[in-house]
Amino acid sequence: MRTLLRDGIIVTMNATDSVFRGSVLIEDGRVVALVRGTATPTADRVVDLDGHALVPGFVQTHVHGCQTLFRGAADDRPLLDWLKQRIWPLEAAHDPTSLAASCELTALELLRSGTTAALTMETVHHTDAAFDAYARTPLKATVGKCLMDHGDDVPKGLAESTSDALREAERFLREYPPHSDSRLRACFAPRFALSCSEALLRDVAAATRSHGALIHTHGAEQKAEVEFVRRKTGMFNLAYLDHVGMLDASLRLAHVVHLDAAEWPLLRDSGTHVLHCPSSNLKLGSGIAPIVRYLALGIPVSIGADGAPCNNNLDALREARLAAQLQAQREGPGSLSALEALALITRNGAVALERAHEFGSIREGLAADLVEIDLGGPHVVPSPDPVSAIVYAAERSDIQRVFVDGEIVVERGVAQYTDASRVVARAQEEARAVFHRAGISR
Repeated sequence: MRTLLRDGIIVTMNATDSVFRGSVLIEDGRVVALVRGTATPTADRVVDLDGHALVPGFVQTHVHGCQTLFRGAADDRPLLDWLKQRIWPLEAAHDPTSLAASCELTALELLRSGTTAALTMETVHHTDAAFDAYARTPLKATVGKCLMDHGDDVPKGLAESTSDALREAERFLREYPPHSDSRLRACFAPRFALSCSEALLRDVAAATRSHGALIHTHGAEQKAEVEFVRRKTGMFNLAYLDHVGMLDASLRLAHVVHLDAAEWPLLRDSGTHVLHCPSSNLKLGSGIAPIVRYLALGIPVSIGADGAPCNNNLDALREARLAAQLQAQREGPGSLSALEALALITRNGAVALERAHEFGSIREGLAADLVEIDLGGPHVVPSPDPVSAIVYAAERSDIQRVFVDGEIVVERGVAQYTDASRVVARAQEEARAVFHRAGISR
C-alpha cells in the first residue's frame, strides 16, 4: 500500500537539516519519496497534514519501563535514598504481571507523546514479561535486564549471582539479537558501579564484544554517588569503567553530570555515548550535565526521560526544551539551539541505538516513524521558525498523529493499537499490588 502524507511542513532532520512545505510518500512502511510543493503522487491512501509539522519519531535513550508504576512515590529524595528506600524495594516487589503492566503503560505514554523508539533498563527479574509487554505495542525497544550482584542495602528480591545474571542476559541477546531487523532488541544493562561487582562488569565487557551488543548503565550522576564509587574503587566513575574494560563505543552512559578533569579525555577518546536526562537531574538535585561541551568535543549525546519516579513523565518534547534551556543557563543563550535540541531526540537517539539506518530522520529508505504536530494553537502562533516552535512552544497535546512503519498508532491522543483505558486500569490495579507486596504505603 502507498500512503501519501500530504501538505505539511517536513522537518527532515537529515544530513542537511532541510525543512520544506510538501508531502511524504510511504510504501510498505518506508519512506519512498519526499515531495516538495504541491505535487500529488498517486497513492492508495491520502492523509492530509493540513499544514502541520511532520518530524521523525522521537527516540529516547534512557528509560526505566519497570518504574512507571512508581510514579509520584519517591518524590523529593536524593538519589541514593531514592534508590534504597523506594525504588529498589518496589522493583523487588514486581512479579511478571505487574512488570508487564508497567511496561505497557510506559509504551502507551511514550507513543502518545511521540516517542517511537527507546532504550530501556528493566529490573533484575521477570524480563521475559517486559519483552512480551513491549511486543504487544508498536514501540521499537532495546531492552536490558538489569544486572545487580553486589552492594549494600540491595533487597533480597533483587539479589542475583554473577553467573546467573550474565547467563540470563546472554539468553535475551540470543532471543533478541542486537543487530536484528526486529522491533525488539536486547542489550546488557549493569545498573551502576555500586551494585555490580568488578567481576560482573569485566564479564559484561568481554561478553558485549562477542555479542556485538550495547551496554546501558549509569555513571557520574550525583556528587554523593561519585564519592561512593571513589571510596569503593579508588577511582572516579569513568576511570573505573575504563579499568574494567567497559569504556568504549558500545557503552551508553546515562547522566554524566560530574566528571573529574582527568576523565574528560577518557570520555572523548572512548566513543562512549552520553544519555542526557535533564528533568531527572533537576528533580534529584544532581546538577546540569555539560552537554554543549561534550558535543563540542565530538562526544555523542542523546536524551532520555529516565524513569517516571524521578521526573514524573516520559515526554521527549519536554526533555528537549529543558535541555536547551539548561544549557542557556550554563553556557549562555543559544549554546544549544532548538535544532540541536531536536536532534538529541531524533537523529542522535537513533545513532545511539545503532539504528540510524532505520529511523531517526525523514529520508528515502527509512522507516516511516513520524510525528505530526499542529503548530497552529494560540500558545504557538506566530511561529516563523517551525523548529523553534516545536522545541520551545509545542506541547504533547499538539501531537495529532504518530506513525510507526507508516501505520497510525496514535490519532489525536487516542491509541489505535490498544484500549488505553484497559492499560491504565490494569496499571492502577497492579501498582496497588506492588506497593502492598513491598510494604510501602502510597
